[in-house]
Amino acid sequence: MKLILAFVQDQDADATIQALNEAGHRVTRVASTGGFFRVGNTTLLIGVNDLAVDPVINILKETCERRTRLIPAGPNIVESAAMMGAFVEVEVGGATVFVLNVEHFEQV
Repeated sequence: MKLILAFVQDQDADATIQALNEAGHRVTRVASTGGFFRVGNTTLLIGVNDLAVDPVINILKETCERRTRLIPAGPNIVESAAMMGAFVEVEVGGATVFVLNVEHFEQV
């Protein structure tokens, strides 16, 4: 048994959960904040048997897209945007995934 923790962007969460449910996986959704921009994310908790790990990760790859975003350049984002007007394009999105061994599982 494995526990998959997947951190996805909020805008990808609904489609990801729907695809996981359609494939027969149960998902618990937890609102979270963090990452590079300190914006809202969604943490998905997915309990699966060992053979289902790869199919779940494939669903995450299909539904959590990478995208680019412009951010102000410089060490202080607020001052850089106001003073220089220079922006840098960075890649965001996708999913950060951890697969953990589960020693014991029980539904009561």
